[in-house]
Amino acid sequence: MANQPNGVDKLAEIAIHGLLEKKAHNIVKIDLRELTSSVTDIMLICHGDSDRQVTAIADSVVDEVKKALGENPFSKEGYQMGEWVLIDYVNVVVHVFKRDIREYYSIEDLWADGKTQVITED
Repeated sequence: MANQPNGVDKLAEIAIHGLLEKKAHNIVKIDLRELTSSVTDIMLICHGDSDRQVTAIADSVVDEVKKALGENPFSKEGYQMGEWVLIDYVNVVVHVFKRDIREYYSIEDLWADGKTQVITED
């Protein structure tokens, strides 16, 4: 049982599956659980090539989590513009950017104290 993921890890795993389904680029997982002032437990960050792909990636995450766990996000932001969609499951927060917006905000650097795991690179 020691290797079984807890609820937060399972949710992150399913969200990553949703990101991969729509070919999200440069997926990074940042585990913030050891930090004292974190906003969530796990943050997932990736980007798409267009606003259409960004929203498709975000939709895929929501669909996969709903299908596997029956959970809806606490909130979703950014669908209108499709440049930065944030999907908030409270303990797991997913950021889906367009490439240039991701580079501009560079939020990975803001949470560099967290334990970072690169899921995919390109």
